[in-house]
Amino acid sequence: MSRFAQAFEGHCLPQFGFRSFKVVLLLGLTTISACGAGGFSLEKAEVDRSLVTSKVPDDVNRTTDAIRQSDETTIRNAVSSADVAELKGQAIPWANAETGSRGAISALVESNERGVLCREFAVSRESFDGVSLFKGEVCAAGSGAWQMLSFTPA
Repeated sequence: MSRFAQAFEGHCLPQFGFRSFKVVLLLGLTTISACGAGGFSLEKAEVDRSLVTSKVPDDVNRTTDAIRQSDETTIRNAVSSADVAELKGQAIPWANAETGSRGAISALVESNERGVLCREFAVSRESFDGVSLFKGEVCAAGSGAWQMLSFTPA
């Protein structure tokens, strides 16, 4: 390497980089100041009327009758087939593959009032539209069939 090249070795690159940084910084500040030249004021700010939204229906958390009946049938079958003596207060999990709902049956109490075998229960229902709690009662209807007498939100 010649003596002339050795004299400038490593000195030109830092100066070139610093000068480039200054130019880029100056360009950036000029651009930013041009964007803000109009200023911002609350008087100029207006509501955008071009956006259209719609109201969420009031019954968004209510399920359709078909889904509710399918879940009630699944819950009725789980309650009627449970062995109350062996449960000893444990919750019974249930799931409905048709609707995707699931939950747990708790507080299952069996009674034999009026000469008919009935079971009262509390149940949780988890689905895509949220979590709900219900209270219900099923009674034996004869020949192995069970009937849901009540199923109301708790």
